[in-house]
Amino acid sequence: MKVLGIDPGTAACGYGIVQGSGGRLQAVEFGWWRTSPREAPELRLNRIHVAVAELIVRHEPDAVALEESFVGADARIALSVGQARGAALVACASAQVQCIEYPPASVKSAVCGYGRAEKAQVQRMVRAILALETNPTPNHASDALAVAICHALAPPLLRIAELSA
Repeated sequence: MKVLGIDPGTAACGYGIVQGSGGRLQAVEFGWWRTSPREAPELRLNRIHVAVAELIVRHEPDAVALEESFVGADARIALSVGQARGAALVACASAQVQCIEYPPASVKSAVCGYGRAEKAQVQRMVRAILALETNPTPNHASDALAVAICHALAPPLLRIAELSA
């Protein structure tokens, strides 16, 4: 199974692709995209949409897993993250690739065993799970790999239920 994980954001959007091989997960590619706040919002969202679409074409993932938006104290940030999430969802729908969303606490629990793990803990565990030489950086890429790992490690019946929902 190959999974594209996305940590949505308008200013910074992380991505990570993991693939199961021989009972182990390995990182295929990871990174992040930045957009300038000086650009028009529609141009920023289009860059995210195009970048996600290109990853889907290049890697042909079996599924795309997104981290659900965390609605904190700043409604503007929540709206911006939601817009980036929408751009990624449209790219997946256009490519007819199923999307699954996971709350941040579920991702952290799957990767670290604790739903309130700190970013540094997530980075270390992603590094260990994927046998990387160094911690994946920046946090956006690490978080994207973590959501991909979360889906790849989900019990098979849960994955089937989510894909058919």
